[in-house]
Amino acid sequence: MEKNISRRDFIKNSAFAGGALILSSAMVNAAGTMFGMSEKGNYGYDRLLKGVCDIHLHCRPDSRERSVDEYGFMKGALTAGYRAVMFKSNDFSCHDRAYLIRQALPGAECFGSFCMNRVHGDRVNVFAAQKAVETSGGLCRCIWMPTLDAAYQYRYEGRKEKGIPVLGDNGQVLPEVVKVMEICAEADIIFATGHSSPEESLSLLRKAQEVGVKRVVVTHANSYIWTMTTNQIKQCIDLGAYIEYCYLPCLWGEGTKMPQYQRQSIEDFVSFVRIDPTRSFISTDLGQAVMPHPIEGMRDCIVKLQSAGVSQSDIDLLVRRNPAWLIGLDK
Repeated sequence: MEKNISRRDFIKNSAFAGGALILSSAMVNAAGTMFGMSEKGNYGYDRLLKGVCDIHLHCRPDSRERSVDEYGFMKGALTAGYRAVMFKSNDFSCHDRAYLIRQALPGAECFGSFCMNRVHGDRVNVFAAQKAVETSGGLCRCIWMPTLDAAYQYRYEGRKEKGIPVLGDNGQVLPEVVKVMEICAEADIIFATGHSSPEESLSLLRKAQEVGVKRVVVTHANSYIWTMTTNQIKQCIDLGAYIEYCYLPCLWGEGTKMPQYQRQSIEDFVSFVRIDPTRSFISTDLGQAVMPHPIEGMRDCIVKLQSAGVSQSDIDLLVRRNPAWLIGLDK
């Protein structure tokens, strides 16, 4: 699995990355094809990737080891033909760094998001959510409910401490979660279910519909302990949600450096995305140091979808049109 990095190292890496942004901005004409700090290689234009929007991937600086830094990834994604990217960190904000990346890479449609994990407190933090949407540039386009610190995940892992809840003992959505929904509705950004259980996610969606959140995402609907049944997915869609299918489960498993997880077959993955492409999207969820580069992963995903007979119009919905709408690029 991924190795944790100390807070001191995170701050040091953040400062280093910020300095690199300034330096790279000044050097970009001379450097030409420079891909960013410590990247694995350059990515040229690829027609398969034209217009792609990946709105769930992980990059440095982070509290876990990653395969690529945010600036380097964004530069490579632009060259490859991507339209937009939304970064995710389980522990820290990344919408503020998206603002800086845009200064260094004019024209980059780069966004960030915010996860309600323990680094922000032992409960869902309404104040933190409000400040996230008020940050310069308005580039926080998603607030995720707890992920790695979710109560459901802690229970599944058999941990003694309690994770961060989204529902009360009575099964009702907690008041602080409702407040975050209201913030997302007012800012017109994504409210995402994070690592909530399928049953918890359905409760969240019912309340989000009541609150009036327009952009609601069910996270990881094909992944690990969050996998939903076809009936549950259809219920979520009926409640107004968009369904996220991550490509990562098709890459981990036996014979990889993440062998503890069961690999999902391409056939199973395709069966998920075919449930209702009009209300679904694909993200890579890549960036782990031991997994393929996210650009490689996205390309592989598109190739596999084509080989499986998924129509071009459906592929466009899944990796272009729907994620673009969710992050506010298309009305």
